[in-house]
Amino acid sequence: MEENLDPILIQVTIPLPIPMIHAALLEPARLAGWLCARAEVEPRVGGAYRLHFTDDPPFDSLGVITQLTPEVDLGFRWQAPAPFAALMNQPESRTSVYFRLQESPEGIDVTLEHGGWGAGDAWEEARSWHFHFWDERLRRLKDYLIHEAYG
Repeated sequence: MEENLDPILIQVTIPLPIPMIHAALLEPARLAGWLCARAEVEPRVGGAYRLHFTDDPPFDSLGVITQLTPEVDLGFRWQAPAPFAALMNQPESRTSVYFRLQESPEGIDVTLEHGGWGAGDAWEEARSWHFHFWDERLRRLKDYLIHEAYG
């Protein structure tokens, strides 16, 4: 039997205060600055974490917050775009995303972990797409916040 794939782990270090970074993970206007076209967030465990993307392909990730500690972390259920929807979203979201903020000498380490992957070629393709998606989005987060702080 094949083993499930390892979680995606990506880290970026941002030389800005934790409250500013955490706000960029929770506030709809800020999420629209780096992650998605539009967001609806109820900042509590069990609250909505809905992200609307106009990427190619356009999609909606209608997630729910599973973990939330102010200025420490955020976890939510993830719904994948159409090419992976049958694999990842049926009968419910099968993967989840977790952000953790931690102080480091260079600033704040923002670690993303996207887990819940299955095994096999279809899962490998989905994981690869998501790795590139999140890698690009975390770079955008850093650029967005530095631009917001310093112009």
